Amino acid sequence: MTPATPHTIDVALGGRSYPVWIGRGLLGDAARWRARLRGRHALVLSNTTVASLYLDRVAAGLDGLHWSSFLLDDGEAHKSFANVGRALEALARLGATRDACVVALGGGVVGDLAGFAAACWMRGIDFIQMPTTLLAMVDSSVGGKTGVNLPAGKNLVGAFHQPRAVVADIDTLATLPAREYRAGLAEVIKGAAIGDEPFFAWLEAHADALAARDDDALVEAIARKVRYKAGVVARDETEQGERALLNLGHTFGHALETAGNYTALLHGEGVAVGMLLAARLSERLGMAGAADTARLHRLLEAVGLPVAVPAGFDPEQLLALMRLDKKNTAGSLRLILWRGVGKAEIVGGVDETDVLAVLDEAVRAA
Repeated sequence: MTPATPHTIDVALGGRSYPVWIGRGLLGDAARWRARLRGRHALVLSNTTVASLYLDRVAAGLDGLHWSSFLLDDGEAHKSFANVGRALEALARLGATRDACVVALGGGVVGDLAGFAAACWMRGIDFIQMPTTLLAMVDSSVGGKTGVNLPAGKNLVGAFHQPRAVVADIDTLATLPAREYRAGLAEVIKGAAIGDEPFFAWLEAHADALAARDDDALVEAIARKVRYKAGVVARDETEQGERALLNLGHTFGHALETAGNYTALLHGEGVAVGMLLAARLSERLGMAGAADTARLHRLLEAVGLPVAVPAGFDPEQLLALMRLDKKNTAGSLRLILWRGVGKAEIVGGVDETDVLAVLDEAVRAA
């Protein structure tokens, strides 16, 4: 059966662009994505869970090429330099030349690490994103951010390296655990919270449908979020200004993830809690009112996302981790805050006393 025509969103970057395809049956639609491979070598980088479900579909489309696979164990803890080294060794064993392609089949961990390995091999080869989680479809697969974690913090090492294409096959979401699906919704909500109040209102009206994985609502939400992000990336590819707004909730969220050893919270869960902490800090600084925080709280709860810091976290440790955030300048905290739903902005020179007060309150409430 020929797949239905997918949504196609182009990410335009100066004189170059790449497509994001969103629809059903796309992994098996090799006639569409195979044309984005320019050479005869391909390395499929995936994890053990995803590969057991979907590697065969991709392999069928690679027939005739010299290809191999490299599989990670599942989980954020495996987005490491050690695994980048192993991926590069796999490319060496493959004999990958400069026209080779890395195919990232999996969620954000796989996509980030595969993209970084592709950026490093022979100073940069092609890669294709095939996201299999909602979070990766709406966020990490689009925009060319790649990287790995260090014990000191998340994504501290990386490169901007744009994919040749993004193949978002929503059939893969059928096997996505409920918790990971909900974590992806956090990134959808984040996009609306940053700069699209009408989309936020749409999400409020369709929260029940999204929580129930209604196909029509899901495809619409993915397409709207990707379209919004594609516009931001086109205007600010390397995050010199506007693109930093896409990090709403991330400075708090990454600190929570790191302090929890990447096991207490999924990335999307950290973003959900982080957005609320950013909203509370915005309140404290007189930038926004409590009604906007309450609105965000209700929407996150409606789709089943966490709205509180887990028990056992130390506010001082979280603040120390926040000081390592890549957005900071000259020893000063630089956070993404808001003036209400759809009105995020970059705020420099944030007083650590205010941040610590928000963290203290959140930890005491845990």
